[in-house]
Amino acid sequence: MHGDTNHGRAMNTPLKFRPAARSPGENDLREISERFFSDLADLTGDGVGISRATFGDGETKAMNYVARLAEAEGLGCWRDPAANLVIELPGLDTEAPYIICGSHLDSVPQGGNYDGAAGVLAGLLALIRLRRAGIVPPRTVRVMALRGEESAWFGVCYLGSSALFGQLASDDMARPHRDTGKPLRHYMTEAGAAVDRIAAGDVLVDPKSVAAYLELHIEQGPVMMARGFPVAVVTGLRGNIRHQNVVCRGEAGHAGAVPRWLRKDAVLAAADLLSRYDEHWRALNERGMDLVLTAGIIATNPAEHAMSRIPGECGFSLEVRSQSIDTLETFYQLVRSEADAVGRERGVGFDFGLRSLTEPAVMDQRWVNHLLTICDRLGLGREALPSGAGHDAAVFANAGVPSAMIFVRNDHGSHNPEEAMDLDDFLKGADVLFNALLEPPL
Repeated sequence: MHGDTNHGRAMNTPLKFRPAARSPGENDLREISERFFSDLADLTGDGVGISRATFGDGETKAMNYVARLAEAEGLGCWRDPAANLVIELPGLDTEAPYIICGSHLDSVPQGGNYDGAAGVLAGLLALIRLRRAGIVPPRTVRVMALRGEESAWFGVCYLGSSALFGQLASDDMARPHRDTGKPLRHYMTEAGAAVDRIAAGDVLVDPKSVAAYLELHIEQGPVMMARGFPVAVVTGLRGNIRHQNVVCRGEAGHAGAVPRWLRKDAVLAAADLLSRYDEHWRALNERGMDLVLTAGIIATNPAEHAMSRIPGECGFSLEVRSQSIDTLETFYQLVRSEADAVGRERGVGFDFGLRSLTEPAVMDQRWVNHLLTICDRLGLGREALPSGAGHDAAVFANAGVPSAMIFVRNDHGSHNPEEAMDLDDFLKGADVLFNALLEPPL
């Protein structure tokens, strides 16, 4: 497949493919994986790390590359109405609900090469192993490269998966790109998505048609490295409340001429507010409540800021995560009430703009137990842990699809160029996924 797959092709028409080769051994899988990650880095490297912008050139290049690899292995490929890439291997019972192995290919700016892409490759490797060996799985398996999992580009995450279940609102479709200012709808239209149906909230995939959603992903924190486990099973995922750009508006002035009591300094007001949030965060953690808070962007207008100017405007991003929706909403009430208090005290105003909410999710216990049993059988131990990061699995789980995740150990955290997943660990995780598809607990 070259270029966009929607041009001159029905949305659900499979691509043509070449005959498959012999059954792959361990060395073959390693070679495919090494080439995959190397090629993706070459295609989408930015000179520092990896930048595969949501619905942008990098994500599209990666998606086209995956499709060509799947085609070469004789697997059917197409783009669904949300412009996600779908790769399918029919099962013994083609009428029964199918299993999805999914993840994403986009990245944060100057991110790492494994975040998301490892899960897409793990699913593809499972289909390659099955097809080359002539094994027909019990259920049809679809590997999905889901568009727009990262929130960095439009301020809202899980775009491809949310669109499938009618969960993208018209306000979301109008969200501006962080660099160009063009709305999400523009980019989705360019990618061939059915934007009118998505904006109308049409359900593009019936949750009852999906037997399970499985996702392999690197762990994006240090727990597995510290515990010495190459592979783990996820029990649940934190939800989040996000504001892409909270704007504090005060009053600009001369740095030497305005005394403190007459100032309406937007930067100091924003700093005061964030400091109050930090104190509430500490207090809630001390009470045993699960919560993390991040203000990952903070800036004044570069066209206006100067060392001798009192800043009249300051913007910052705000993200709150928790495994409890009650904790999220309780803390958010503090977020807004403290903003009102700082506004009154410092003579400024805070414009929060659009709020996005992703609810926490619990993984399906049958699948969790099944994956733990497979890990144990393969000599990998039985490690289970919650995910601090969010993933598309949360969207599927909250839509009623039984969902589960496999974590692979990763050094140096994530969302940075230093991601360091060991290929041996990845292949172990991919083997767990492969075995789970052979024996689904359905």
